[in-house]
Amino acid sequence: MGAVSHIARVVVDVTGVDKPFDYLIPDALVAQAVVGARVRVPLHRREVPGWVMSVLDAPDSDVDADRLLPITKVTSIGPSAEIVELAEWAAQRWASRRRPFFVSASPEKRIPRLVAPRRATSPIALEPILGSEGGLVRVGPASTAMHVVESAMAFGPVLVVVPTIARARRVAAECRRRGKSTALYPDDWTSAASGVDVVVGARSAVWASVPQLSAIVVIDEHDDTLQEERAPTWHARDVAIERARRLGVPCLLASAVPTIAARTWAGARVVNAPDADKWPVVRVIDRNADERWASSLVTSALIELLRDHTKRVVCVLNVKGRARAVACDSCRAVARCEVCDAGVTQPDGERLVCPRCAAERPVVCLTCGSQKMRSIRIGISRLRDELEAAAGRRVQEVKPTTDALDPRVSVFVGTEAVLHRVDRADAVVFLDLDSELLAARFRASEQTLDLVAHGARLVAPSASGGGGELVIQTTVPNHELISGLAGGDLSAHVAAETARRQRLRLPPFGALAEVSGAGAAAVAEHLRDSLLVEVAGSDDRFLVRAASWDALSEALGSLPKSKQRIRIAVDPARV
Repeated sequence: MGAVSHIARVVVDVTGVDKPFDYLIPDALVAQAVVGARVRVPLHRREVPGWVMSVLDAPDSDVDADRLLPITKVTSIGPSAEIVELAEWAAQRWASRRRPFFVSASPEKRIPRLVAPRRATSPIALEPILGSEGGLVRVGPASTAMHVVESAMAFGPVLVVVPTIARARRVAAECRRRGKSTALYPDDWTSAASGVDVVVGARSAVWASVPQLSAIVVIDEHDDTLQEERAPTWHARDVAIERARRLGVPCLLASAVPTIAARTWAGARVVNAPDADKWPVVRVIDRNADERWASSLVTSALIELLRDHTKRVVCVLNVKGRARAVACDSCRAVARCEVCDAGVTQPDGERLVCPRCAAERPVVCLTCGSQKMRSIRIGISRLRDELEAAAGRRVQEVKPTTDALDPRVSVFVGTEAVLHRVDRADAVVFLDLDSELLAARFRASEQTLDLVAHGARLVAPSASGGGGELVIQTTVPNHELISGLAGGDLSAHVAAETARRQRLRLPPFGALAEVSGAGAAAVAEHLRDSLLVEVAGSDDRFLVRAASWDALSEALGSLPKSKQRIRIAVDPARV
């Protein structure tokens, strides 16, 4: 058998298989078959790829060494031992198999060997923004956050995670311009694993193998794209925080609109960048004052803006179909839940129901006491034509599939995609922010701020100009978030949202998961017997709540293997 340590526990790269298997390491492969290495092993009369999860002593194996099959070959260098341990933690945290995390951490092509490290001989002598534990940095909406990255360089090699690969390329180019050796992940996987000054990438870069990593920076931690939509629904911010904690290095989160999770984690470790308050002018249009408030999004104030042909205007309607809000027919106040503040629906003539927390009340306006409600049904099929008629000029509809903008057009309309297609504007108009703000999702306000921050980036003040205007059309102008945006101070919103989350025991003050699929009912029945969680829901979709992530992981980890399809989304973004 050879030395007792020549046994590898391998996670196979096979969909649906999570159990690790033990294999002998032939003497010729001992130096290569280290933790994280990509290997090929025999499994059920075929040869499959996998990763070495750990190297064991013979007594630690579940199988007698005489019965073990040998590893066939080592095919490539894989994630470092540190990343393998992090993946093991993530599999428990997000109630998932290990394979998705190993895939995110592995090179796309075979890497037979690493290269010599490339690090700058003269480090940048800067004082770090925050101490050795890191924290939260508030930046302006148009900020590149490069000063945060530069500050992190004072600690040593830096890992930078940004929302999109396009932004990662820009950050990487700027780092190279500053004379720092830089790897763009995952394209430069070998350089990153060999050793450079800065590793930059989108969401998956948080799994990059980086020797002597000294700091982690997450830019725009509030951005939805930092969370994986498919199960496991891991968030790059949370992985970065845990990775930094394990390594004992600072983690710096940069954001123009920090999430409650980031604020809670940072505590008092919050600093404001010099550009933190460089927001564009925010103008609020109260749709209640317009006679066509229930049928049209083109208000009188918007018409005046559109008819100024010197201005390049971007109009955003981030809904498909129609809004579902219910408003009082007398005072026009949008009906909201008295428990969680979401917009309510009216399924029948006798009650109003909150789709977020399921609270019910009679059909009564909390503002004026009227019992007559009106459903606000805003058609958008002819919105572009209506905007053209109001503006007296052409309007281009921008879709996710739009290839190019018409250079002759200066008014654009679309969903959030329009904010990523247009590079500059004099005004960004959110035609109906209520559809996002009052949505039946517990993170609705944060997702609204994410949307607004994208718009603010197009019109924010810069060194060469005074910036443009951010226009918000709403039926709830006194909402603390909208008042905060208009006044340049979101502290009242943060306090109110924090209190709501604490009262409802929602993340980060509790743990939440969504279980769906054909086998969800059986899973929910099993979890109802647990003292660690609460279960609510019906049919094939259930919500599971616990006091902590550890308690939730323990409960979900006890589930028996289901023969039916189930999906477990831990800390889901759209619930």
